[in-house]
Amino acid sequence: MILRELLKGINVLRTEGSLDIDIKEIFYDSRQVTPGSLFFCIEGYKADGHDFAPMAVEKGAVAVLLQKDVKLPDGITKVFVEDTRKSMGYISSAFYGNPTENLILFGVTGTNGKTTTTYMIKSILEQSGKKTGLIGTITNMIGDRKIPAERTTPESPDLQKLFHEMLQEKADAAVMEVSSHSLELSRVVGCIFEVGIFTNLTQDHLDFHGTLDNYREAKAKLFDQSRIAVINVDDESGRMILDRLESHAFTYGIYKPADIFARDIEITAEGVSFNLHILGGKIGVNLRIPGIFSVYNALAAASACYAAGVSLDDIQAGLESIRGVPGRFELLDTGTDYSVILDYAHTPDGLENILKTARDLTQGRIVTLFGCGGDRDSAKRPLMGEVTGKYSDFCIVTSDNPRSEDPMKIINDILPGLKKTGCPYIVIEDRRQAIEYALKNAKKNDVIILAGKGHETYQQIKGKTIHFDEKEIVAEILGREKI
Repeated sequence: MILRELLKGINVLRTEGSLDIDIKEIFYDSRQVTPGSLFFCIEGYKADGHDFAPMAVEKGAVAVLLQKDVKLPDGITKVFVEDTRKSMGYISSAFYGNPTENLILFGVTGTNGKTTTTYMIKSILEQSGKKTGLIGTITNMIGDRKIPAERTTPESPDLQKLFHEMLQEKADAAVMEVSSHSLELSRVVGCIFEVGIFTNLTQDHLDFHGTLDNYREAKAKLFDQSRIAVINVDDESGRMILDRLESHAFTYGIYKPADIFARDIEITAEGVSFNLHILGGKIGVNLRIPGIFSVYNALAAASACYAAGVSLDDIQAGLESIRGVPGRFELLDTGTDYSVILDYAHTPDGLENILKTARDLTQGRIVTLFGCGGDRDSAKRPLMGEVTGKYSDFCIVTSDNPRSEDPMKIINDILPGLKKTGCPYIVIEDRRQAIEYALKNAKKNDVIILAGKGHETYQQIKGKTIHFDEKEIVAEILGREKI
């Protein structure tokens, strides 16, 4: 595509060199550059893409997008813009033919519930006959085909390429998790959302956003580019976002007045049933995922699909066909007289949700194994200790993904909150040893909750990523071939 065409609508400050050159590919990673490409110089937190522009040119880039000048060989086109990240989003969309103009796109943002809500939306849309792509934390999908996911929301060139592939494979719709980082870093610039969904907001990512207000403001950006908004009005931040929305909005909740709400909720170990009321209509729903948080996720998914014109019958069938989501309150088949539940919960609110649900279903003790991620919001660590101690009978404090931090420092940040509750606990830094301790000391009817890792199959320790699949580990400890 001709560079001049790619730059239409972009606020270009100045240029050097020809704009009438053919751009064969686009890249933000100099290591991937191929001949005839455009290279985006992105200022990151650990590295500055401007420093890698010469390498990109050596590998064949014929043009670069910059915020500041870089010495490059003659004949290389320079395009100067105010914000290379934002411009990268628009250019990426144009390069791949503005794919979201031809997809019914759903975006889900919020602290908790994003992954499950996207899976529910995908199930409902497919029930209604729409081939649907999915982009999120666990995996990316086009129909049934899985594509590995490196981050919750990909960088804009990768994201637009995925949308382009979805259209090539005849997808009608797509649903994606939209992280606060991606909104703040302009990764979804250039996307046209039919429906934007807000699930909730609790403390997380303050290492990046600084304050809860900034975190909320980042989430709210989704609705600036959504035709329809779907908002959880039981959540205070949801009500704050709703008050200033200019787009059309559907509201959902259980306790506050809302357009879509749940009544007659019954939670069992097998799942949850309720009546879902939608603007005068009503359907009975039987979910195979227990917990009040499952009701909220179902309300979010139902509201979004209803807003997009899906029938109540398809909404009901789509929700009831969900068998669960990997690493989200996932009951492992251990063949023991106690239960082991795998969950991704890594925020105070997320832990509280799963522990409350487990408490309602447990005849014996709740034993919770958890840690906190390194190089992330340290202020939530004692809060996680406190909420875990409050709802557990015994805690095993261990590592999560310590990354570059000392695991024992992270654990010591957790302990003051845990000690406030008086809940008995043990510290076992090595996570595999901690899991082995939990299983070997389990009693009949106990519920062992392995919190924090969920679907992840790795640990990040001192700059290295090592294989760490908790399903495999539980199977090995119990002497089973698989779980």
